[in-house]
Formats: sequence, C-alpha cells, structure tokens
Amino acid sequence: MALSVAAVVAAGLVGGVTGGLIGGNDTGGTVPASTPISQNVGNNKATDVSAIADKVLPSVVQVNVRSGNQQGLGSGVILTADGRILTNNHVVTGASQVSVTLNDGRKFTAKVVGTDVASDLAVLQLDDASGLTPAALGDSSAVKVGDQVVAIGSPGGLQGTVTTGIVSALNRDVNVSEDEGGGNPYAGNSRGEQTTYKAIQTDASINQGNSGGPLVNSAGQVIGINSAIYSPVSTPDGRAGSVGIGFSIPINDAKTVIDKIVTS
Repeated sequence: MALSVAAVVAAGLVGGVTGGLIGGNDTGGTVPASTPISQNVGNNKATDVSAIADKVLPSVVQVNVRSGNQQGLGSGVILTADGRILTNNHVVTGASQVSVTLNDGRKFTAKVVGTDVASDLAVLQLDDASGLTPAALGDSSAVKVGDQVVAIGSPGGLQGTVTTGIVSALNRDVNVSEDEGGGNPYAGNSRGEQTTYKAIQTDASINQGNSGGPLVNSAGQVIGINSAIYSPVSTPDGRAGSVGIGFSIPINDAKTVIDKIVTS
C-alpha cells in the first residue's frame, strides 16, 4: 500500500514530500457528548457541516516546525484550555523549533511533551496559553461504515480547510517503516521504529498538511486523527495527491497513548 506524507516539508519554504507516512487524550481535554448537529430533511437527517465547522474550528491548530533550513507543517487538536495539543509524531520528529497557530491567528511557541512512534502520535504543550477551546473527543468504537465525517486541517498551509465524506472502512492495517519516509526528516527515526495501527478509512479529502488534524463525526466530536493517505499517483511536481482514500488513528487508541505520554 503506497502511503503519502501529509506533513508538508521543504527546504527553505513550505512544500510537499511523497513518502511512506502522512502528514499528529488526555481525559482532562474531553468535552461531554452533545446532541448531533443536523437538520431534518423529510425522514432523513442531513449533516449541517457549517455548524460542525463552527464548533470544531476553534479547537484545530496549525503546527509549524523547523529543523535547520527546512520547514514543515501539519495540523493539531487542542486537548486542554492551557494548550495541550495532539498531533502526529511524524509532524514534529526532528524539529528543532515548534510553533502553533490557532484558528484565530494567535501564535504560540510549543515544546514536545512526548511522542509515540508506533502509533504516530505526539503531544505538545503551548507556552503561556490559557482559555483555549478543547475539542470534544468521541468514541471511535461506535463508528460505523457509512457514517458521515468531516476532516479539518491545513492542507498545503491552507489553515482551517474543511472537507466532508463518509467512513469507507474500519480496521485498515497501516504499516510504515522509516525507509518508506521518502526522505522526510519528520517521518521515522534513527532507530528504524515502525508505525503500525488499525485505521479508520475515509473518503473525506485529506492532503499534505492535514496530518494531526481531526476527523469528526456529525456531533462535532473527534473520532480520529488524520495520519495517512493512499496515493498511487503523484502530481506533476512530484507531490502525492489525494485519491479519496485517507486513514485516521482512532481516537480511543489516541486517548490511551496520550495518557501514557503525559504520565511518563
């Protein structure tokens, strides 16, 4: 399976890289479940995407990284009001500087609290942040094939981009080793550890820069962290292009990893 890095990386300016991995819960950041945001149309319910976007966008950030003369970016999810952020490991691995831009434009420096290569997750902490809007974390075990979902992130640096689709499959095996990273300095590590997880598959458009952003359900709850795309073809400039097959780390798995990171 050909996967692509959705963390946008380039030397000197933001660009893209084709590779093996795309581009990253604390219970304190969990918001109680709410009534699904929808409108009645006859006997069916149509998801009101604008209402979901209004609810979730304040909890989604752009993660900016630098290592030497290289820059990269991904997305992230706010877990706590004081600035704990969830993103992908491959977004921040190797970065000497990390900063985060909120949806309202405010910028914060950040430090990496911890990472987990196996699940491709990382936790950040913003410096001197307060009063942020934590995302509502859902229950990924309740997700069903055909559920409507929304992906939010910064594809190509276009912060606050919202795309829609459905859950097209569950429990997809995603396996990425360091040598599949396509030269991306933020994918893999010197120990050659492998990323392996059972993913939620979606046809919501996910591209480079969406890494670490949320996949949310019709209630505006995060049910996955966008991490990889299937990309058998590249664009003329060599970047991987979305063909409507994306993979997200189930949020229940992420909650376990976050607890391990923040308590270690």
